[in-house]
Amino acid sequence: MRTLYIDCGMGAAGDMLTAALLELIPDQDKFIAEFNALGLPGIRMERETSVKCGITGTHVSMLIDGEEEGEEHHHCHDGHEHHHHHSGLADIEHIVSHHLPLDKRIKDDILAVFGLIAQAESQVHGMPITDIHFHEVGTMDAVADITAACMLMDRIRPDEVIVSPICTGFGHVHCAHGILPVPAPATVLILKDIPIYSGRIEGELCTPTGAALLRHFATRFGQMPAMSVKAIGYGMGKKDFEAANCVRAMLGERGGATDSVIGLSCNVDDMTGEEIGFAMDRLFAEGAKDVYTVPIGMKKSRPGVMICVICKESDMDSIVRAMFRYTTTIGIRKTSYDRFVLSREEKEASSPYGPVRIKRSEGYGTIRTKAEYDDLERIARANNISIAEAAESIEYDGV
Repeated sequence: MRTLYIDCGMGAAGDMLTAALLELIPDQDKFIAEFNALGLPGIRMERETSVKCGITGTHVSMLIDGEEEGEEHHHCHDGHEHHHHHSGLADIEHIVSHHLPLDKRIKDDILAVFGLIAQAESQVHGMPITDIHFHEVGTMDAVADITAACMLMDRIRPDEVIVSPICTGFGHVHCAHGILPVPAPATVLILKDIPIYSGRIEGELCTPTGAALLRHFATRFGQMPAMSVKAIGYGMGKKDFEAANCVRAMLGERGGATDSVIGLSCNVDDMTGEEIGFAMDRLFAEGAKDVYTVPIGMKKSRPGVMICVICKESDMDSIVRAMFRYTTTIGIRKTSYDRFVLSREEKEASSPYGPVRIKRSEGYGTIRTKAEYDDLERIARANNISIAEAAESIEYDGV
């Protein structure tokens, strides 16, 4: 199992998480070039070597029109002052959905992270989410930090993400609304039900952006499991403290492991096939790992359908809401499962028609390879051949 462990003993911010994840990939310069080619207005990513308490790592800067932000930003671990216009969630959705040439899954991750921040800000300020203006976190550098982190997570593709208890820091911080306690109110809401502690460092160590990224991607929170570490990344902050100001990410393998998922199910006998199909699509959109149906016999001899959903525990609340919203059920059953899984990684194979992504799964004495269907479909359509012919053309040497 491909496991990513993130050590947040000095909190987390968007730029620090980005830098730590960047160190885990072999083609860092290529990634930065791809990011800078996205066309985010005025944004350019740069990296530099940084040393904290004798540890060498990477500091990532998001330059806006060639300049790095200043030093009074309560939402950023390293202090960024923002002079840009305030942005609402609709503005950010427009930028992400219509102007970034990224796969849908990455765009969905970016918008989900901003959704967590907007929901927290909405509750803190006591106003509808549609009226929230992000102030500091809504400006282009925050869009850039979150976009880069989501792109890197998609590049790394871990099977599980385990996050340590998060150090928040303590004290007070100046922001656009006045003097606020640390951790900031929005940060506390985002980290609700997650293990956090103040630690010994005075200052804001965990930002809303960092908290939202961790909440969205974490499979679970806890200590590092037994794992074989393959790559280590240090994402450095800008400030100096008595402790090394960094996020540490470790990528490794856990063999023969299990993970936990939640099973949700309900029975319906008054929905059309089209309605059930639509409900299944919406459940996948809410983060379900799998959705399937089973034909059943119900009371009064009525034929019915059992709708079954597999999801992560962190997604359970939104899945339950969607099941009630999009089906006619009045009750949902919950079961917890431990499951055995093969480690998964994506590789690339060659073919006469161009590169093809390959899913490679391994574990428990088994190795499986399977071509990505979307790539096979693209090749088949472009070359007027069948899916089978496209699959047969793939050269699996070295995969």
